[in-house]
Amino acid sequence: MNALKWLLRLLLTRLYRVELSGMEHYHAAGKRVLVVANHTSFLDALLLAVFLPDRLTFAVNTHVAARWWLRPLIRLVDAFPMDPTSPYATRALIRYLQEDRRAVIFPEGRITVTGSLMKIYDGTGMVADKSGATLLPVRIDGAQYTPFSRLRGRVRLRWFPRIRLAIQPPVRLEVPEEVRGRARRHHAGAALADVMTQMMFASSDYRRTLLEALLDARRVHGGRKRVVEDIQRRPLSYNAVLARAYALGRAMAPDARPGDTVGLMLPNATAAAVAFFALHIQGRVPAMLNYTLGARALASTCRTARVEVVYTSRRFVAAAKLDAAVQALAAHTTVIYLEDLAARLDPLDKLRAALFPYHARWHKRRARPDDPAVVLFTSGSEGAPKGVVLSHANLLANREQIAARIAFSAQDVILNALPVFHSFGLTAGTLLPLLSGMRTFFYPSPLHYRIVPEVAYDINATVLFGTNTFLKGYARHAHPYDFYSIRYVFAGAEKLQDETRRVWAEKFGIRVFEGYGATETSPVLSMNTPMDFLAGSTGRLLPGIEWRLEPVPGVSEGGRLAVRGPNVMLGHLLPERPGELVPPATAQGPGWYDLGDIVSVDERGFVHIRGRAKRFAKIGGEMVSLTTAEELAARTWPQAQHAVVSVPDANKGERLVLYTSQPDAARAELVARAQRDSLGEINVPKRVVVVPTIPVLGSGKTDYAKLQTLAEEAVA
Repeated sequence: MNALKWLLRLLLTRLYRVELSGMEHYHAAGKRVLVVANHTSFLDALLLAVFLPDRLTFAVNTHVAARWWLRPLIRLVDAFPMDPTSPYATRALIRYLQEDRRAVIFPEGRITVTGSLMKIYDGTGMVADKSGATLLPVRIDGAQYTPFSRLRGRVRLRWFPRIRLAIQPPVRLEVPEEVRGRARRHHAGAALADVMTQMMFASSDYRRTLLEALLDARRVHGGRKRVVEDIQRRPLSYNAVLARAYALGRAMAPDARPGDTVGLMLPNATAAAVAFFALHIQGRVPAMLNYTLGARALASTCRTARVEVVYTSRRFVAAAKLDAAVQALAAHTTVIYLEDLAARLDPLDKLRAALFPYHARWHKRRARPDDPAVVLFTSGSEGAPKGVVLSHANLLANREQIAARIAFSAQDVILNALPVFHSFGLTAGTLLPLLSGMRTFFYPSPLHYRIVPEVAYDINATVLFGTNTFLKGYARHAHPYDFYSIRYVFAGAEKLQDETRRVWAEKFGIRVFEGYGATETSPVLSMNTPMDFLAGSTGRLLPGIEWRLEPVPGVSEGGRLAVRGPNVMLGHLLPERPGELVPPATAQGPGWYDLGDIVSVDERGFVHIRGRAKRFAKIGGEMVSLTTAEELAARTWPQAQHAVVSVPDANKGERLVLYTSQPDAARAELVARAQRDSLGEINVPKRVVVVPTIPVLGSGKTDYAKLQTLAEEAVA
């Protein structure tokens, strides 16, 4: 190490407390190596030159290399000038690597202006492919918060933030031999983009607790950053959230023991977020109760999770008319109103609460990343709700998986109308923004189709989450300018209909990104993104997720999906086995979770949902997807709502029944549409039932259990 490099290393270590990890991967990479790193700031090349061994060769844009301030850096490295307009420069770099040398390149080709990965150029992938070089991914984190980044005005900048350099295991690009020409170049670029995305996730710090993540967000974005707001229009900063959570936690402390599961029955409001973290500060596990289930099912979920104490609000109970539910809960649990807890606090408690944000890291109740962080409940669309136990690491892993694919910004404003008892509303609508410096606005009901668009307009929302049902309702009632500020609309929980996608594109000029997941996977498994989009699919699987498709007899396309990954739950709580955690496991082994969905995955990795395994009917010995029948109805009457169930049939085993809100629906129209679509008549429901509306659960999913009961009663 020459003297200049040694001095710079000492200086940077003192100023930025640089942490270097994974050096064993550097030494294991071999001789012919292409180091690929994300590009966060003007410090990046200096950091890599100083902290990585050897005298490295950097591929540098010829115009950038000519700048005077880069000359001192070039003394530390070998610069390889790259004219982006000349293919000869790329060929020269390939030949250079083929001489068993090491080079460094930033595949994005520019410093990020989003704080996330930007476009990955195919050329870098082609260099790795044609040279046969091993890729060595390096994550640079922290430099984006310095004045040397291009995020001024987007994040809180500091002169000397901590910087991490995380070297990941070496990998080889996998490009099929038969792919040639431009297709091979594009394939190599896509493969490199996957390597970079995996690097961003694998190097993220999801092995911590939710409280630690909240404190880290406060440190990065500042204690005075306003992050949560609701219809009362009194926004709370990080300091206010932590102070109120501490005070509320102190008041809650006598009601349960550390480690107990405690129920929260609250609407989408800042109080829900505060209460959630109040329980974490006191070492309790929140169970988010779905108050739309009805009194009987609500009491059942509490028995399943062994919940003995439930916190709610008098104002909420009165507004939502939940008196019967509270009475049912009170028979087996202690129901406590938040309004009554203020009397438990003395002036000293309030002083401690005000100081808590400044010394919270020394708080003595320490959870572990693999401890339970929340209990959610399945929708009950196919039977009695089950408890789903998610750990701190599960939730934070899914947040990092999403962030590795989507360029969110601390300037984003999330409109969250999805209930916090729903995994989509909790992870994507609450924890993702709160732990990332974004502001989230809680709205209490996703069913207010006229009001939600007005709220989006009023708060200048940039991100909206919803189900097909909700997005369809908003589109029907919104003014074309209500969503003027929206950057992303994400749809999940049910299949996005083509008509919904079309209306959002034509009326608002917004592309809806459909995703897929389950409560048991924290919840997101796959999603479409601006850089990876295929209409009609649910996008590509997120990084860090292993998957397998098991063949299903009678189903020719696709298979039954099982997954394993850091976002897969700790286990289920079953109604017949209250309080007993049942970890996920399949024939593949422990940790695998069978989603019960029939899916196919195309050659580019896009996931296509064919239907629930339970939502296939066997008609005359042939497996028929109820989802296919619903899609047929949606194409026939795009403006209406539809749901298909199956009932026993004496002659063919089962038959399909369509429930639709189309007033003049007739089976003959379905038959005609099926013929135009070259779809066999076996997919056409035998019976069509017109109803005013299709019943939905609080999560926005169709209430198939209710429709199944109606259909079976009709044929009894």
